[in-house]
Amino acid sequence: MLDANMKNQLKAYLERLTKPVELVATLDDSDKSAEIRSLLAEIAELSDKVSFTEQNNLPVRKPSFLITNPGSHQGPRFAGSPMGHEFTSLVLALLQTGGHPSKEAEALLDQIRELDVDLAFETYYSLSCHNCPDVVQALNLMAVLNPRISHTAIDGGMFQNEIQERNVMGVPAVFLNGKEFGQGRMTLTDIVSKVDVNADQRAAEALNKRDAYEVLIVGSGPAGAAAAIYSARKGIRTGLMGERFGGQVLDTVDIENYISVPKTEGAKLAGSLKAHVDEYQVDVIDSQSASKLKPAAVEGGLHEVHTASGAVLKARSVIIATGARWRNMNVPGEDQYRTRGVTYCPHCDGPLFKGKRVAVIGGGNSGVEAAIDLAGIVDHVTLLEFAQEMKADQVLQNKVRSLKNVDIVLNAQTTEVKGDGTKLTGLDYNDRVSGKGYHLEVAGIFVQIGLLPNTHWLEGSVERNRMGEVIVDAKCETSVKGIFAAGDCTTVPYKQIIIATGEGAKASLSAFDYLIRTPAA
Repeated sequence: MLDANMKNQLKAYLERLTKPVELVATLDDSDKSAEIRSLLAEIAELSDKVSFTEQNNLPVRKPSFLITNPGSHQGPRFAGSPMGHEFTSLVLALLQTGGHPSKEAEALLDQIRELDVDLAFETYYSLSCHNCPDVVQALNLMAVLNPRISHTAIDGGMFQNEIQERNVMGVPAVFLNGKEFGQGRMTLTDIVSKVDVNADQRAAEALNKRDAYEVLIVGSGPAGAAAAIYSARKGIRTGLMGERFGGQVLDTVDIENYISVPKTEGAKLAGSLKAHVDEYQVDVIDSQSASKLKPAAVEGGLHEVHTASGAVLKARSVIIATGARWRNMNVPGEDQYRTRGVTYCPHCDGPLFKGKRVAVIGGGNSGVEAAIDLAGIVDHVTLLEFAQEMKADQVLQNKVRSLKNVDIVLNAQTTEVKGDGTKLTGLDYNDRVSGKGYHLEVAGIFVQIGLLPNTHWLEGSVERNRMGEVIVDAKCETSVKGIFAAGDCTTVPYKQIIIATGEGAKASLSAFDYLIRTPAA
């Protein structure tokens, strides 16, 4: 299962174990069980602190295995293969079970240990999903820390019967005590906040006690991270607030145009950005979203950023770097069947539609790339483009047209998403030339029609254009003195990661210039 390089790396990691780890497998006679048996045996051979045993009569999924300590029955469980993107989750579970400390904030870890309720989590993942590991790793850690919490990470491709029975059409899909809990990327803080009913109130109370910042950056994607680093290097009090560190980058698989880095993945780049920020004195505030911006009453005064949790943060200058989100079709049925067939990530959710018919909405680069990727997994892809011609690069158009199981429909306006009340069954669209309506039976719809700026919370504070983008000048200044903006939420053209980081640096330098030239009111 593991090549020589992976074995060497894993052996080095296992040297960090401070207490013994036991791998308890529950297997059958299937080929998948044989693969897992081989994998666990190889892992056990790499460290004298790791043992492997089988208990095949347990009333749990087969194949699966528990990561625990000798004499204990507590810990994270994997049902199916932990390879692909989930191999890192396996390694972390081994380390944390073996006593290696987590890098999460100690206050958050204590909050998990103190949860006084029985929580049985199940997470369905796909091996190609780049969003799944964050959720799996967060819940695994909770299962390690608190004996009243259990977590089973389930390979959806291996347990297709459960996928069908539970109508799982998007991953990661999390169930708590048998009921739906959440779908899509979630941070550890997000999960704890949902199960700890008083978490938001306590978080707001703690934030309200923070002293005013010299610069507060709202948004922790590439633009926000760059702004934070440049600000902190100036030696000024810097705050960085965001819903999830990395932002839209976390939803990107392969990145090949970030200069000096020939190829990387979104999650890896986000991790590198976080590690760089952590090198400096930046007050990072995770899992918080902004609900309102109240500019200072006088120049040089304190601006206020209100959070959805009810806190108010103050700062002499503010940098808006809230990025963008996937654009919706805004047709009847889309909201009802989101995560029930309507999805936005072909890499994450494509494997769930193996052997089925799907539609891709959008003929730009992202839409055509999605159709190409899905064509190798699903039975058939229909690509619907609103315009009379696709906008994707010609090389991508040539590739998609060469695929026998892909149909392309131009001048197609999606009018409604259809379903049976539980899951999606198809969509309706009109031919924009003839006006004739059509129905397309599909099990999944992958929406790839661009982005919308995350600026709804700025109503009445700074000027925006008709698309909602914050209007900025060459120095990233907005219509309000002391408030700057950078990245995909602004009018700066070409929404690229490298451009966002450059704009974030520029906004920070402009904010510093404002601070040294403007007396505090």
